[in-house]
Amino acid sequence: MTEKLDQIRHSIDSIDNELLGLLNQRIELIKQVGELKRQQNAIIYRPEREKAILERLEKLNEGALTPQAIETIFLEIFAVSRNFELPERVGYLGPEGTFSHQAAESRFGAMSTYVSLSSIQSVFESVATERVRFGVVPIENNQEGTVVETIDLLASTDVKIAAEIPMNIHFTFASEEDRLEKITTIYSKDIAFKQCSKFLKDYFGDRRIELVPVESTSKAALLAKQHKNSAALCSHIAAKIHELPLLFENIEDSAFNRTRFLILSKSFVNQKSGNDKTTFIAKVTDQAGSLAALLDEFRAANINLTKIESRPIKHMIDFKYWFLVEFDGHFADEHVVPIMEKYSEVLKFMGSYVKLC
Repeated sequence: MTEKLDQIRHSIDSIDNELLGLLNQRIELIKQVGELKRQQNAIIYRPEREKAILERLEKLNEGALTPQAIETIFLEIFAVSRNFELPERVGYLGPEGTFSHQAAESRFGAMSTYVSLSSIQSVFESVATERVRFGVVPIENNQEGTVVETIDLLASTDVKIAAEIPMNIHFTFASEEDRLEKITTIYSKDIAFKQCSKFLKDYFGDRRIELVPVESTSKAALLAKQHKNSAALCSHIAAKIHELPLLFENIEDSAFNRTRFLILSKSFVNQKSGNDKTTFIAKVTDQAGSLAALLDEFRAANINLTKIESRPIKHMIDFKYWFLVEFDGHFADEHVVPIMEKYSEVLKFMGSYVKLC
């Protein structure tokens, strides 16, 4: 058995050696691409190109790797490659260890330079002033609804949407204590207590446990690390950063808990991918039927609207509203262009990007 195991390990080592050589060859080509892009001042992050590569590889795949496994492996390769093309600074809604941080790392990899920012507004301002090249913020959760601050800032800040990131939200229960009986205090965001209420009831019952709300699940992990007889409901990455042992994983009430994040950039135009989504802001006139007329243009062109969100115009004393609208398709599609041109005075284009949710 030992001899057979040694043979298998030797074969694995040989394959790893080949992989290392091939990856280095890929990086050398990536450096050439980066030089050409620098000469043209082109954007490094191309979601539509990465999507096309993943689709091609999934079609070629005849082995044991699942599509999810292929995506996980190659997204990290893409992220590492981008850092050889041109290192990017990525801002996110902090602190370190939040779900926004996790979403950012899922797209930009472990080698990118990350900037933890204290608020969603700080992320928008850092992108708008180009202190960071990209920013990652949440826009909606399928259990709790829209993040209104993000939507309001899309209307008032000069940024574009480069991509979206759908991410399943999984909470962990982490503590230095090895027995639940020792835990008297649990830290987390107030929303996390709501989303993990069944776990708390099942495992703590009628025990008098102090639930302490804090500003982030990352802060919760830090406090649980510092205080005896305490625990945190937090993300996996927050527990890892603060070296807090995991007692339970996936403790959220709903298996369908998902948050959609946006990747923001100062100026960004994606090429068509064949499966795109477009976001725009509509500030239609205050006349009967003006919004209906705009929406009817999309119906007539057989364009599927996927989201309409109204928000108040805050600088007016009257109750007036603007609308965030999303539809399936790219702004350069031939049946979309006439609508965007016709309503150019009342529409603010926010971005066309690969549709992932």
